[in-house]
Amino acid sequence: MSGVPLRTVDGLPEWGRCAVMGVVNVTPDSFSDGGRFFDTATAVKRGLALVHEGADLVDVGGESTRPGAQRVDEAEELRRVVPVVRGLVGEGVLVSVDTMRASVAEQAVAAGARLVNDVSGGRADARMVPVVADAGVPFVVMHWRGQSADMNSRAVYGDVVREVVDELRTAVDGAVAGGVAAERIVVDPGLGFAKQAGHDLALVAALSRLRAELGRPLLVAASRKRFLGRVLAGPDGAAPPPARERDAATAAVTALAARDGAWAVRVHEVRASADAVRVVAAVGEAAGPVPHGGGGAG
Repeated sequence: MSGVPLRTVDGLPEWGRCAVMGVVNVTPDSFSDGGRFFDTATAVKRGLALVHEGADLVDVGGESTRPGAQRVDEAEELRRVVPVVRGLVGEGVLVSVDTMRASVAEQAVAAGARLVNDVSGGRADARMVPVVADAGVPFVVMHWRGQSADMNSRAVYGDVVREVVDELRTAVDGAVAGGVAAERIVVDPGLGFAKQAGHDLALVAALSRLRAELGRPLLVAASRKRFLGRVLAGPDGAAPPPARERDAATAAVTALAARDGAWAVRVHEVRASADAVRVVAAVGEAAGPVPHGGGGAG
């Protein structure tokens, strides 16, 4: 790893390694598990199962952001999300809320959520940054170029790493100007959002650079995404495996992200990624401090 680990976020525990964020989608239409955990009791049960498998925190969302997805209305998102947040918090789970709506963030925080994960980085709702600032909770700012319905048309880059860094820096500066403490901001490169497979792979290859240039803890959300399907399909034109058959590939990205100093990974299936981050941490401890001065036996 290069530089400072950048794995501490004000207002959240220090795990001493890359954390694992488990995903609970309370939706009928998410690309990976839509409809499987759509009622409150099932969603809470799923969140508890993820914690049992090794999740450090659970991210609850009520609106699909898959490519082409249409937005749900505010009342429906609230109906889906807030009872699940309340139920998990009541069981002692550390919960984040995945939403682009300030009203949902506000009510989820009131129900006990301790982190707001906004894929728009505060740009979809002008009230989001003030709400997060007033609540004093950590805030995930993701690289975003527009809503899911047409984001694929925005996947045009000259230098994807440089442009993502620059655009994320602008978003972070906007959140700080709006009152969110810099020490509570996490950045996310937005894998799969207005990105083609080559863009996503370039960003995974550059995680250390993203972390160093942005100077903020990094959340990596690669779980089951299209670029992994493209990699697994291979060069022969075979159909990509379905989303639920990409968990081993997800764990591979988890290991890379942990090695490169990510604060957390966001995953649908936890156990393999929980094992991966612990192995990376153990290897890092065994390696010991990096020696200064170079040299050798030659």
